[in-house]
Amino acid sequence: MIALAAVGGVALVELGMALTPGPNMIHLASRAITQGRRAGLVSLSGTAVGFVCYLLAAAAGLSALFAAVPVAFTVVKLAGAAYLGYLAWGMLKPGGRSPFAPAQDLPPVSDARLFSMGLLTNLLNPKIALMYAALLPQFLDPQAGPAWGQLLQLGGVQIIVGISVNALIMLGAARVSGFLAARPRAMTAQRFTAGGLLGAFALRTALSRTPVST
Repeated sequence: MIALAAVGGVALVELGMALTPGPNMIHLASRAITQGRRAGLVSLSGTAVGFVCYLLAAAAGLSALFAAVPVAFTVVKLAGAAYLGYLAWGMLKPGGRSPFAPAQDLPPVSDARLFSMGLLTNLLNPKIALMYAALLPQFLDPQAGPAWGQLLQLGGVQIIVGISVNALIMLGAARVSGFLAARPRAMTAQRFTAGGLLGAFALRTALSRTPVST
């Protein structure tokens, strides 16, 4: 049985990552603003399936691969840190954009296209790959049972938090966009806060240790 501390740790890490700008947030907010909440929900269903794909891969031994080949983990870790740093710079640099100020001219697409875009955006999202390959394994306890079972439970926590946060962002995207657009200072504060959090996660990722074996 996984410890409550591990559940809380995963929930806090995922909450922080879900609240920082990234491909999922930008895609869901953009679609909800330009095509309505229904389109956002269809896209979110694709995002959810992407989470499940990563969870199954992790339980199948993704972290064991990195434990067996430390250099592979180091490459992924540094690549993830660099990507998070890039996103942070995109928010903090002069002229940086908030994810709640997306382009308004996206063409409408079918439900199938919305689902596939949500799925692919999540599968190709380095933040999620980093979560399952490098961060979740750090919460494993050798005394708490098989690693794959712990990963399934911790991954379930991540999915619940991730989907909940993304759903709230998607449902409130239009309102938040209008609120911030009318308040430039609030938009700037949101941008710098998000950028600072991204930078902190970039540093944490770069300093993360090698995951334990499954």
